[in-house]
Amino acid sequence: MKKFNFKKVLDGLTSSSAPPAKPETEITETLGSEHFQVSKTVRHGFPYQPTSMAYDPVQHILAIGCKSGSIRLFGRPGVDCHVMHDNDAAVLQLIFLVNEGALVSVCSDDSLHLWNLRQKRPAILHSLKYNRERITYCHLPFQSKWLYIGTERGNVHIANIESFVLSGYVINWNKAIELSQRTHPGPVVSLSDNPTDSSKLLIGFETGMIVQWDLKTKTAECRYSCEQTLHSLAWHHEGKQFMCSHADGSLSVWNYRSPGKPAQVFQPHGHPAQKGSKPEACRPIMKVAWPTQRTGDPFIVFSDGLPYERSGRRPCITVMQGKSVTVLEMEYPVINFLPVSSTPWPNDFQDPYAIIVLLENDLVVIDLTTPGYPCFQNPYPMDLHESPVTCCTYYADCPPEMIPAFYTVGSRQQKKTGFSDKNWPVKGGEWGTSTCSYPEIIITGHADGSLKFWDASAVTLQLLYKLRTSKIFEKQPLNQSTEYEEDPFAIVKIAMCCESRILCVAGTSGHVIVYRYNKVETTVEVPTLEIALVYEVDDLDSPDTDQIPPPMPPPSSSVGSAGSGGMPSPSPHHSTSSEGAEKVGSPLLKVKSGPQKMVPGYQVDLCAQLVTVEGEPPSQILCLAINSLYGLMAFGNMQGLAIVDIIQKTTLLNLGTPDLYGSADPYTRAQPRSPQRKKPPAGLGDLGEAQAVEQERCRSPTAERDESNGVCLSPTGTTRKKLADIKRNRNQPRPRMSKAHSTASMEGNGGDADSKDGSFSRSRSSSMSSLENVSAEGINCLSFTESYTRKTGPSKSRHRRPSKEQHVTPAFFPAPASYMVTPEHCEAFDHHKRKVQQTHFLDPVTSPCLWVGTTLGSVLVIVLNLPPQGDQRLTQPVIVSPSGTILRLKGAILAMSFLDCNGMTIPPLYAKWEDPKKKDENRESKDGQSLNQRRGWQQLQHLHRQKAPSSPTTETITDRQFVVICSEKQAKVISLPSQTCAYKLNITETSFVCKADVVSIANSVCLACFLANGHIMTFSLPSLRPLLDSDFLPLADMRIAQTFSFSNCGQALYLCTPSEIQRITLAADTCESLQEMLCELFLPVDTPEGPKQSFFKGLFSSPSIVDKEELFGEAASGKASRSVAKHIPGTGGIEGVKAESGSAMAEVQKARMALVERGEKLSELEERTEALKVGSELYASSAHQVMEKYKNKKWYQL
Repeated sequence: MKKFNFKKVLDGLTSSSAPPAKPETEITETLGSEHFQVSKTVRHGFPYQPTSMAYDPVQHILAIGCKSGSIRLFGRPGVDCHVMHDNDAAVLQLIFLVNEGALVSVCSDDSLHLWNLRQKRPAILHSLKYNRERITYCHLPFQSKWLYIGTERGNVHIANIESFVLSGYVINWNKAIELSQRTHPGPVVSLSDNPTDSSKLLIGFETGMIVQWDLKTKTAECRYSCEQTLHSLAWHHEGKQFMCSHADGSLSVWNYRSPGKPAQVFQPHGHPAQKGSKPEACRPIMKVAWPTQRTGDPFIVFSDGLPYERSGRRPCITVMQGKSVTVLEMEYPVINFLPVSSTPWPNDFQDPYAIIVLLENDLVVIDLTTPGYPCFQNPYPMDLHESPVTCCTYYADCPPEMIPAFYTVGSRQQKKTGFSDKNWPVKGGEWGTSTCSYPEIIITGHADGSLKFWDASAVTLQLLYKLRTSKIFEKQPLNQSTEYEEDPFAIVKIAMCCESRILCVAGTSGHVIVYRYNKVETTVEVPTLEIALVYEVDDLDSPDTDQIPPPMPPPSSSVGSAGSGGMPSPSPHHSTSSEGAEKVGSPLLKVKSGPQKMVPGYQVDLCAQLVTVEGEPPSQILCLAINSLYGLMAFGNMQGLAIVDIIQKTTLLNLGTPDLYGSADPYTRAQPRSPQRKKPPAGLGDLGEAQAVEQERCRSPTAERDESNGVCLSPTGTTRKKLADIKRNRNQPRPRMSKAHSTASMEGNGGDADSKDGSFSRSRSSSMSSLENVSAEGINCLSFTESYTRKTGPSKSRHRRPSKEQHVTPAFFPAPASYMVTPEHCEAFDHHKRKVQQTHFLDPVTSPCLWVGTTLGSVLVIVLNLPPQGDQRLTQPVIVSPSGTILRLKGAILAMSFLDCNGMTIPPLYAKWEDPKKKDENRESKDGQSLNQRRGWQQLQHLHRQKAPSSPTTETITDRQFVVICSEKQAKVISLPSQTCAYKLNITETSFVCKADVVSIANSVCLACFLANGHIMTFSLPSLRPLLDSDFLPLADMRIAQTFSFSNCGQALYLCTPSEIQRITLAADTCESLQEMLCELFLPVDTPEGPKQSFFKGLFSSPSIVDKEELFGEAASGKASRSVAKHIPGTGGIEGVKAESGSAMAEVQKARMALVERGEKLSELEERTEALKVGSELYASSAHQVMEKYKNKKWYQL
């Protein structure tokens, strides 16, 4: 265990004044490298770019192969398994060894693989890699161990499925075709043995040549010549006829013993050809199936085949039975389909009851037993990509009551109709024996503005609730969505307070919607706020001008949120100047006017919209934060920061990012954000100076000058003495890229001043761009918390109370012309004054604040002065002001979290969700008391956790908090309230961090990072000691970085494909229990009995029984050439032993049960044998008696 000592804080400090001595305090770090192990757990969603499909009719398991080389196996709802080939070759074909617990995959790199499905993590047992020929089609007869392999050259090879060794028996194409044929028949496109005679193999070539090959005599018994290109073959179960599908949309039926001409040729969707005209051209039929029934006409099922003139219609599956023809249109192209029957025997009536259709983006199962052929409702989470996923949020160990709450409102939503009432036919496998001990919720945001809430507990995924954010906006014309975005409602950020169930959603059109959970239906009008979030600097064309431009931030940046008349009505916030009014436009989306019906679930509480400025759309929102106890919401983009009071429905702060620094801006802004901005009119300079003087007189008490190092670090520390300097500095031309010439450390009071911190080598564009264009600095991270906002030590500030009819704003914020001070504001100001005095002159305490991280690595702190809860919170304004704290790191800020003096995470304060009905009934007793009592109790507990063992005084103050800040390059732990850098770590020099978060694991916390080079790293806190560095996944697509999300208990997820979510774990204990959590794919099931052959049928038509071991074995056919294919042994056996080691007792129990069943069957067999013996003895005795009776009689005596 590593022990953290506060004496290390004193090492390496460059501050000119030494901090006061601190008592020694130790923090025990319990996490070690043994607590971490990275492992993929389960994959959810629809298989991306599917290419093949197979179904085991006995085990009821469905397998889907993909273009990327992955295979998904599905059973009953909740049974889902994912495996991956070593390479990225597409899976061309999948073949089940029916009821054997094995699967054969054929890949595009001409390799075959045998998978062992008898273990929870399937693995490859054998592989066979072809060297000379390309594999085109494979066929494995039922209960056979010999696999037929067709190639592009037209040859057919045979491999032993048990050993994956090629036989010397080869069917060459030149021996299969007629000697008179001079052309190559083409690749093998179909192989199928006769259902009633396994010694006959039907070989279909692409050119239309079909050969019936006799395996015994090694000769072609019959040859069938089709005029059209061949795509597939299907046998009738009696083995007397087979059907072919062709490229011209026709089907041909051939009699087995009549190779001369087909018995029937027809185009199901083509009009019959008239005399002298050609038949109607139709699209090719890629596959045909011919399942039969015991009662009724057989089915003929095929894909496509529609006429070209109707090619605009959707892809389809056609079901023909007798004279009935049913065309089932599909939304996406058909990849493959399989009839589902209850028997695996090809020579028996199939009696199909369903058709599994694999589409390009969906899986459809058709019910054949119900009139109209309805579809089954898919129980798998395959509608994850119904609209493209744009963002993901993962909440592990969330409050347990959230899942029932979401399920309750989700079940009330309108259910889809028209589905089959029967159970889902894919019902194989078994769930894991153990489940997760904590609930998990995944929220996905989509391009159409919808959000889906998923129950992700254990290893399953179930849809709970769906929310459509686009419902509050007016519909856009079909030919004109928006001028700027293809998906104007797409979700870009999600923030949710799990305890209060308040949800914030940011969209791509610059809108932020606040939702509150409600179990009853309401009808309300949606409150809206329009915010012009833009930053502009002055033109540098006239350095000689002696004017101070007017402040550019709009008046919504003013302090305060409400007037004296109770809750104000929301109003747009934008520039009040005539020039600014011309620049400010309207939101990209228009909210519906009038009352709107809100169904139970999440109901809109507020909609804040960014407006266009000078015709330019607002930049995308980069970060979003909400605090339910404060009643505040904040969001930022590349232009600035906005803070909104969601209780009073007003904008508290609206500033460009550079304005957050004030006079302590470490950068020179090289270019104006809006080059088209005109010079201010004459006379506005005096107005700007007068406003600055007024701000100095009435500035916030927190705007003080820190004289510890002789440099003013407060952004609000502007005085009238510096107005002339400001005038000169604003109008003087500056270098394009430089740091501010200030002796202040870029870390503020608590940072390192080494030369390394001054070099900012960036790695990406946008938020990861270089510092050449320093004007493009955005807000990248936000965090509401209760923390220390000032450095320890007394302050020499003086406070002046404003008059009641005076324009009041802190010195940092410009005052709007219409903002007048009322008695309520003066009371709030006094409250803020007393709080600041306590903060600066007495023992420092925590206060509500907002920590802001920028894309250039700066961390700023904004103090929030909240009025008391209750009625005063509804009427008095919330005052926001900067604290003067500025910290610096390399790279964009990605995560900020707070630890107490014991090294544990300080959770944000929250207001517990209450049922609105109960809240209204107990308004007087609860609204004014319980919430305040809860908040006061939480704050007392919060402060109690932060108290040091020894009671500090104003002279010796012990650090009681740590803030963990992680950027793209660095991580730092800052001690509070001293603001000293306790630990610092350079995470990477050659790459950058894509996602970082402080997560809980093994009853402790750590910093988890996902890097662009694919590494996942974890560090202990607060010492930042490396614990894990795993080369997990290369960042091949920015989609992974955008959707990667860490959560508590060491869980994480990312969008591995556009339609699939991959969940992973970092916890070693989860990896150990994962084996028991995963599902079982193979269950011991008896194979259905084969069809019984009648006596007369067996007497007159007795097919010869072929011993294929004698035909294909090494003794009869020899060995295949080593140059044809290479055998590669797999690791399935070893992995199987490892996988089953954790469940040895279960396997022993299964073996014991199997032994008991075998004993019972042997006993039954013995009894039957004994009964047969007795019966035979009785028959012999009776026959002997009959013989004795008629032995001595003549023929005429009978």
